[in-house]
Amino acid sequence: MLWREFSRNPYTHPQIPYVGRAGFRGGAERLPRRPVMADVRDYGAVADGTADSAPAINRAIAAAGEAGGGTVTIPPGTFRIDGLIRVGHSGVVLRGAGSGRTTLYATRNLTELIGAYGSRYGGDKSSWSWAGGLIWMAPAARWTSLVTAIQEKRWPFEGWTGNRRDEFSPLTPVEPAPQGSWTVRVADPSRLRPGALVLLRLSDDAGHTLLEHMAGGGPGPETYLWDDKTKLTSYVPYEWPVRVMRVRGRDIALERPLPLDVRPEWQPQLTTLATPLTGAGVEGLTLEAVQTPQAPHLLDKGYNGVVLQCAYDCWVDDVTVRHVDNGFGLVAASACTLRRTRVAGRGTHHPYYCREGSHDNLVEDFTIEERTTPAPSNTQLHGINVEGLSSYNVWSRGLMAMGTFDSHRGMPFANVRTDITVNNNGRHGGDASAGPLFGARFTHWNIRVTNGRAGLMKIDGLAPRSATVGINQVTEFDQIDVPDFTGDLRSRLELYGTTDVVRPRNLHTAQRDLRDD
Repeated sequence: MLWREFSRNPYTHPQIPYVGRAGFRGGAERLPRRPVMADVRDYGAVADGTADSAPAINRAIAAAGEAGGGTVTIPPGTFRIDGLIRVGHSGVVLRGAGSGRTTLYATRNLTELIGAYGSRYGGDKSSWSWAGGLIWMAPAARWTSLVTAIQEKRWPFEGWTGNRRDEFSPLTPVEPAPQGSWTVRVADPSRLRPGALVLLRLSDDAGHTLLEHMAGGGPGPETYLWDDKTKLTSYVPYEWPVRVMRVRGRDIALERPLPLDVRPEWQPQLTTLATPLTGAGVEGLTLEAVQTPQAPHLLDKGYNGVVLQCAYDCWVDDVTVRHVDNGFGLVAASACTLRRTRVAGRGTHHPYYCREGSHDNLVEDFTIEERTTPAPSNTQLHGINVEGLSSYNVWSRGLMAMGTFDSHRGMPFANVRTDITVNNNGRHGGDASAGPLFGARFTHWNIRVTNGRAGLMKIDGLAPRSATVGINQVTEFDQIDVPDFTGDLRSRLELYGTTDVVRPRNLHTAQRDLRDD
């Protein structure tokens, strides 16, 4: 019943978000093949497992970037890296010979390489617990400004508009429009061009009606106490990057439909954003960190895998990370695809994390392996994390031998997990000051929970205006949550106690097939 409802009304369904264009280039099934511009061996990299090849790999990447883009190849073998690898130029692809053939062996962590990284919210936490990668995909200027701020202990905002959220210029106010609209009318289109990447910014008002709207509206969100959720309120304005497709008078066609209503009380405007990384990828390799014990919770040193930051239309394909603190990160990343990725080894704090206003990403054909060593005391395992007002992201066709569906507070909304098998043995996290676990329109569709634990799987009693469809019988135990909002959550539960009988089996694939372009 829910699918029939959705297919008749795909862009404004009250419980199920439209994610048919999630991922690189609106969900393109084929990733591009860039011409080969460099081989890392020509810049001094040696596959002997002992010499530091990080400088040579970075020189090859820089040369490809300076040439305007292209592929940098890494042949089979094990290449030791004593520094991090930076993909900082648009159009550059770092490609190994396959995740089973090319290995980058990382010997140092981000604390050693960059320095201690404290939290902008205070305390003794290490931000390397949720930020940064030993393969770090971020525009060069943005990366430099982040690292400089960290080394000067000016803990930065990590998102689309710079360390102080001031690196943008207004382009034009936007007139009111409903969620799901593919076009907006602007006051002044003179600075907008087809193909341009712009930022839709929505500010909250004194009554927090924007946050209420993200939570689905109604009595529960209207009576929720927002003012003391200081971490959550620091996340707004909501910032959504999108590509302009057509300019016709004052009517602007967008690459994706509006994620929220556009209302005048939220001062809606299109703006510029810090120049993002676009059209870049990492493919066909394993990043293995030297094996060390997992650090105590929130004190990670930064043996982290691959992170995409301030990236749009980028991708990771056929990449494994092993023995890392944190696996694959999306930090202020949008319209990116992670395909055929795997987290393996001694155990990981965040196998996958999606935060700081990351939207419209696709993680498909992913695997979290069972840990190879017992978890040390005082450590934490999450899973596929989403937080910080991140929206319209998809996790599809996954096999999770450990972890959970970690909605990490910060009220993420309109995200989909579909066609996933999970041993639900992780725990969710998130600071109480970050507010609700869920905003509106979360959907869990065809989920196979092998150990029968309900927590964060069956969400009809937790998430407002949500849908739980095709999940086997589960029972509450261990970490048991209560809903953040009072009253009727207006959520849906269908085909409870079953798996794989729901049609379509994969919600994202079916939505992509609905497209008429």
